[in-house]
Amino acid sequence: MENQETMKFEVDTERPEPKKIIMSVYAALMEKGYNPINQIVGYILSGDPSYITSYNGARSLVRKVERDEILEELTSFYVNHADNQTS
Repeated sequence: MENQETMKFEVDTERPEPKKIIMSVYAALMEKGYNPINQIVGYILSGDPSYITSYNGARSLVRKVERDEILEELTSFYVNHADNQTS
């Protein structure tokens, strides 16, 4: 006789934090000798993940978050910290 119970499948709905992803990708790019700013900007503008190294899983990691979320995080950080720099 077959088991009639329904199997459950749960999806991890926890969204990765863009800040942690950006910092991990930045570190991987630095370790491989790339200019991280140029590479991240290239990725944001083009959407081409080949701008990001696959070293330490950085390319897979950056694809877990939408580019607009990365841009939002970077813009928010800049605006919040620029207040401290203006006179």
